[in-house]
Amino acid sequence: MPNSPLHQRLAQQLAQRETTGTRRRLTQSAAGLVDFSSNDYLGLSRHAALQAAVQQATSEAAGSTGSRLLTGNSAATEALETHLAQFHRAEAALLFNSGYAANMGFFSAVPRRGDTILYDDASHASVKDGIRSSFATAWSFRHNDLTDLERRLARATGAVFVAVESLYSMDGDMAPLAELAIFCRDRGLYLVVDEAHSNGIYGPAGEGLVGALGLEADVFARILTFGKALGSQGAAVVGPTVLRDYLLNFSRPFIYTTALPPLTITGLTAAYQLLPTLVAERKELFALSEYLKATLNTVPGLHVPLESHIIHPVFFPDSPGPEAVRRIAAAAQQAGFDVRPIVSPTVPAGTERLRLIVHSSNTREEINGLAAVLEQASIG
Repeated sequence: MPNSPLHQRLAQQLAQRETTGTRRRLTQSAAGLVDFSSNDYLGLSRHAALQAAVQQATSEAAGSTGSRLLTGNSAATEALETHLAQFHRAEAALLFNSGYAANMGFFSAVPRRGDTILYDDASHASVKDGIRSSFATAWSFRHNDLTDLERRLARATGAVFVAVESLYSMDGDMAPLAELAIFCRDRGLYLVVDEAHSNGIYGPAGEGLVGALGLEADVFARILTFGKALGSQGAAVVGPTVLRDYLLNFSRPFIYTTALPPLTITGLTAAYQLLPTLVAERKELFALSEYLKATLNTVPGLHVPLESHIIHPVFFPDSPGPEAVRRIAAAAQQAGFDVRPIVSPTVPAGTERLRLIVHSSNTREEINGLAAVLEQASIG
């Protein structure tokens, strides 16, 4: 039925995105480009110790063979969860297959009918999709605006959950976690923090921003993603023991999903052993992040928000639109830099930008070279 009404409807929607320059396509990075795009902040996906650990484990089964509640559980998986809880100073941890699944699993299961979820309007799509799957009432509040959060709270009922990210993935700015912790503690609210982009980076051993600020006791649940600084895949929800047991019984994305394979568990275990040793890498990452921000802000026509960390959106004057941003990204790629455009609908129309991510392996010379390329491309 190639010409059915459904085929035509799908094609029309794709054509509309083509017209507006917002159609998504899969791409592959060309070999040899300087990485200013991936989430592999510390280079752990290619770290020799992780590769060695995974290679030594190749005699294990290729797959986990089932869900955790059937045949997919293992002593190694439970040992990793125990270590995660200790490392992040929580009572318990439960593994999920991705950060998306963890957010879906938490928000679809824990807030119930009659409860309220108040979420930052810059929250990740996985948080918003999880909230849509909940029977709780939900309202967004303006980004990092506690005054607006207080206004929304006046209408809240039941158990009230406040959902934020520690480091936001598109603008690279931080949530005011210390103020939020006091706000929620004083009002009996349940603070939920997605640490996807801060896990492994902040804190003396890479415990995350909540740990760096000593706020563990004030946060009900943390979602820790492993596909960024940990260089792997999967995620965990950490919090009270009763939360772990509840999710194990009521979270459908956990119950009905094949467990992470043994090689992933091995890699994550090795990555967590490495994190405390990467003090110099984290220090260099922060230094390079500040250097990139300062350098690009000296380039005429570019603007990088001063509040961005590690993740740096690069804006151009007069909102040039998706095609112009794509052209500038393509010019950077031609010059040897892996740089990606971010356009609508991932970000609101009119806020198109490049999204530059710094890694501990980048150099100041690479940043200088990228700045020169972007200056030339934005003029052209």
